[in-house]
Amino acid sequence: MLNIDKAREWYEGADAVHNFDHILRVYRMAEFLSNEEGGDFEIIGAATLLHDAVDPHPNEDYTRTAHHEISANFAGKILAGEKWESDKVEEVQHCIRAHRFRSTEKPKSLEAKIVFDADKIDSIGAIGAARAIAYAALDNKPFFTPASKLFSKKFELEENEVHSAYHEYIFKLINIKDRLYTATAKKIAVARHKYLEEFFIQLKAEYLGER
Repeated sequence: MLNIDKAREWYEGADAVHNFDHILRVYRMAEFLSNEEGGDFEIIGAATLLHDAVDPHPNEDYTRTAHHEISANFAGKILAGEKWESDKVEEVQHCIRAHRFRSTEKPKSLEAKIVFDADKIDSIGAIGAARAIAYAALDNKPFFTPASKLFSKKFELEENEVHSAYHEYIFKLINIKDRLYTATAKKIAVARHKYLEEFFIQLKAEYLGER
């Protein structure tokens, strides 16, 4: 039976950014959002438990860029084994494929929007700052290097420029609050975004030796 205890098995050995602690936070946030916004929590719950089941390892480009698709395929096999109806399996798979910030497939259903929001809220605030730095470390990248004008304008790295945690903040994290779908998530994001923004401002100042 698909449940939290069963899902724990899929995340053994996962990296510190996408481990089972992350899954539980996203699951609980999705549950809260669903209570406020509605949606079918059977679909939402399954999608949150399975959305990173194929771990996006930092040093493996394939799983890093396609983990949402691979995890959706994995979810299809798991749910088929649980005798789920095919239309509900597809709804879960859509939630998983659409949860990634860089995905070309955007959330269409309320369920997918809730899964997206719950996952993205875990990328901002104190947890978001910690995860960004941890991911950079796992990827053998620095937590801070100055961003070039090219990257700041077009998100393209100059020659020999390294994509640090600070770059990820500029490209992705600072924009998350404006990409959320549900009213409840947007309210939660206000304080978390403020903390994240102040953290990276302070990080930059300390790194550059500003007094």
